[in-house]
Amino acid sequence: MPVTANQLREKEDYQQLILERLKEDNGYLIRPAVKYNPRLAIDTEVLLQFLENTQPDVMERLRKFYKNKTEQTIINFINQEINKSSRSLIDVLKNGVEFDNGATLQLMFRQPATSFNQKATGLYNANILSVMEEVYHKEDERIDLVIFLNGLAIFAVELKCNTSGQNYEDAIKQFKEERDHNTRLFKFKSGCLTSFAMDLKEVFMCTELKGMSSFFRPFNKGSEDYGRGNPHNKNGINVSYMWEDIWKKDKIIFLIERFIFVEQKETKDPDTGKKSYSESLIFPRYHQLRCIEKLMDDMIENRSSSNYLIEHSAGSGKTNTIAWLAHILSSLYDRSEKNIFDTILIITDRIIVDRQLQDAVSGIDHKLGQIKVMDDKCTSTDLADALAGNTKIVVTTIHKFYYILEQNLLGHMGNKSFAVLIDEAHSSTGGTLMNAVTTVLSGGETDDEITEEDKILDEIQKCGKQENVSMIAFTATPKPETIQLFGTLNEHGQKSAFDLYPMKQAIEEGYILNVLNNYVTWKTYFHLNKKIEEDPELHSIAAKRKIARFIDLHDTNIAQKIEIIIEHFRTNVAHLLDGKAKAMVVTSSREAAVRYKQECEKYIISNGYTDIHALVAFSGKVPIEGEDYTEPVMNGVSEEELREEFDKSSYQVLLVANKYQTGFDQPKLVAMYVDKKLHKTSAVQTLSRLNRIYPPYEKTTFILDFKNEYDDIKRAFEPYFKDTILFETITPSDIRHVEKAIDGYGILDADDIDLFNTYLYQDKRTSKDKSKMWSLLDKSLREFDQKAELEKVEVRGTIKQFLKGYIFLIQATAYENVTLHKKYNFLSYLIKEINVGGGGNDFDVADKITVSSFRQEKTFENKTADVKSTPEVKLKKPTPSNPEVVNKKLLSAIINEINSLYDKDYEPDVASKSAMQIRDLLLKDGRLRASAKNNPIDDFKFTYEDSVEDALVAGYEQNMDFYTLLLENAELRERITNVYMEEIYRLLREDK
Repeated sequence: MPVTANQLREKEDYQQLILERLKEDNGYLIRPAVKYNPRLAIDTEVLLQFLENTQPDVMERLRKFYKNKTEQTIINFINQEINKSSRSLIDVLKNGVEFDNGATLQLMFRQPATSFNQKATGLYNANILSVMEEVYHKEDERIDLVIFLNGLAIFAVELKCNTSGQNYEDAIKQFKEERDHNTRLFKFKSGCLTSFAMDLKEVFMCTELKGMSSFFRPFNKGSEDYGRGNPHNKNGINVSYMWEDIWKKDKIIFLIERFIFVEQKETKDPDTGKKSYSESLIFPRYHQLRCIEKLMDDMIENRSSSNYLIEHSAGSGKTNTIAWLAHILSSLYDRSEKNIFDTILIITDRIIVDRQLQDAVSGIDHKLGQIKVMDDKCTSTDLADALAGNTKIVVTTIHKFYYILEQNLLGHMGNKSFAVLIDEAHSSTGGTLMNAVTTVLSGGETDDEITEEDKILDEIQKCGKQENVSMIAFTATPKPETIQLFGTLNEHGQKSAFDLYPMKQAIEEGYILNVLNNYVTWKTYFHLNKKIEEDPELHSIAAKRKIARFIDLHDTNIAQKIEIIIEHFRTNVAHLLDGKAKAMVVTSSREAAVRYKQECEKYIISNGYTDIHALVAFSGKVPIEGEDYTEPVMNGVSEEELREEFDKSSYQVLLVANKYQTGFDQPKLVAMYVDKKLHKTSAVQTLSRLNRIYPPYEKTTFILDFKNEYDDIKRAFEPYFKDTILFETITPSDIRHVEKAIDGYGILDADDIDLFNTYLYQDKRTSKDKSKMWSLLDKSLREFDQKAELEKVEVRGTIKQFLKGYIFLIQATAYENVTLHKKYNFLSYLIKEINVGGGGNDFDVADKITVSSFRQEKTFENKTADVKSTPEVKLKKPTPSNPEVVNKKLLSAIINEINSLYDKDYEPDVASKSAMQIRDLLLKDGRLRASAKNNPIDDFKFTYEDSVEDALVAGYEQNMDFYTLLLENAELRERITNVYMEEIYRLLREDK
């Protein structure tokens, strides 16, 4: 019967429970602590027993060479090899030791990939696991438990029992403050692989003890509420997975063979350029191990028949997870003991393969020629050669597949199987680029005569899931489309991630920061005037957009924001991280980025500041007033050098326009200043540039937002805080609905579509054939041109909805419809020829208006974020287009509407006082009291809105200007009075 936490009263009881389970369930030898050699961190008796049992011929050869000093020579030589600076315990365990006479002793035998080799299986079974308790690693210091593999100490364990008033924190303190990390047991690389600090609820681990600077990582499953810790174990101890799983022979040897390695890092001082080198012993975190094992188990059973979504938060160690998985899948066998995958592809959507990913994949032990990284020197032809050849792991960008397909560089690949690991799947998995990957890798070749319909069906099938390709998509922020393409059906029939490491757990475990803490919003107020005598009628929505852009780029507006940004940075940010803190300014456009840079330099110079300097990031050329601006010219460094330049202490601020908002890992970023509307996933990805920790410093983040409401940003984060579930997707009937709308426009002819596809699928097309195809398209274009301008916009929008929805449907499902695919082909060509005019939008506002009274005002400040999970997301369905009706208004009316929202000429304290006067009047309203007592709040609000207007009229004389503004501006009135609606409802209901 399992022992529960309540039955354990003392640490000694806990210790004995673990020893008992290790012995009875896992076959451990319980060894007396006196057998431990503290000078060597070895149980020499067990080591020699293992060597005699597994390699008697080698031992005999060594005896002939070393005579009566054989055993001592072997022990000392093994110790010397472990202690060499070029080697380590993990290296010796994996690769053995070679003696002077050429004899090699293996210190561990790996689990064979197949059962064909009975001798290898026997050697694997001969590995010896043992454990000692109360081990003196030095004269006055005891370790609760030490675990050995073949006599070599691999794990040290300090235990604490919560029921006796201590926990894992006391164990960590003991390791840091009371254990000499210079002893042989704890010597970096040579001593034990990992030290575990455990209580009954949680486990923490450390791979390098170094006193107070030792870093202990959580090694926990995560709680039921997706946070730190472990779920409750109704059958025993919460951390029983340690002895039931992690400390089993199969798992320990699997960890040593495939996961644990010494990472060598080269770092360069950004200012001096001086290089330094460091080493770290890498041990997987629990979720990394769990994820890879789950994938292995499923693939062993189902081979390449499934796709997978891995939703791992920032801070999850995704790069190492991908690298480990790639190596493990490259030699994974199914139950028939056949290799599952011929090639493992790691795909990123970046233009150049990320250096960190390259290093991680190449840093794990592998055979020469097993890995090929398609760096910026490699072409699509090189990638095609690697795929056709015997390279086991290929790292590449997604863009090269498009060129392979376009140039027909690769033949039939259906006889090979692929695992495709997609890095940052939120942006790599849509549209034609993903189709290129599946088409290049797909099978389907046949010797039979191929009809036009066969070709169409083959094309449809190549867009969807390929039997010879299994895709594993990694992302922290899966879009609905990504979940539909790669997600796994849950028990409710909804799709979600195959494995989850949520943002909440990453934050609570201290791997990333909650960037919604210290969030401040500001609002821009101004007054517009018409500067021309005429009062033209303009497209209202288009005019408002143009005016908004005019306001965004106005020199005074930018100058005021730059002052706020720089002074906030110098006062609140610059001193953090020992003066290394940096900031990012997110601008609304490339022109805004240029103007921000110009204004930033002007402000810094005019104030004589020498402690703050900025770089700017944007793509291409930006023409302003007859001059072209580029990023390299404005910065004085190339685009390739910008990341490295920004890392220097010379620069504190990076001004960006649609660059560096995803995938930019700069842990010194502390503050972000946002002057751009952010939505959903892009909001999460952009603001998450701040979430990296920067040990050993305690990092606090700041966001100052000029454009977004805090509640909107918080809602953007909520789907990714715990788990993300897709509960509405695209169906064939959705596509049929849009198709019906297109047919109703009368621009298509079914016979023309059939004939067009006949030409399209011919093996060779003559110039005459191409002319005929154009003629068929032109016939539809002529019908299109007969329509009114607004209907043209509608037709074009509906076709785009159909094209996007249809291609997604055949990617995500097994849906096949030849007729519909023919229509898709025809419309794909037709849409390229459709040209819709400006629709009355081709006018300028800059010469018609002036703006004055700019004012920036703080509107909200949040110190501590309270993010609640809303896991369900919807996939946007394709629908017939419904273009904006061109609602024309006089320029003066448009200006008045904008001024009612942004022209704030009253003082905040006056507004606050007036708002409270309204509240007091409402609390005295008898009709409102009766409504509150007799209605739910949803019905109460209708009475409330009427009562607000009555209160404004009743109190009009108290503040005529402000009350007039509220009476005329319904949106502002609602925004202010809704602040205390719930409070009034509650007070009136409670009033006796």
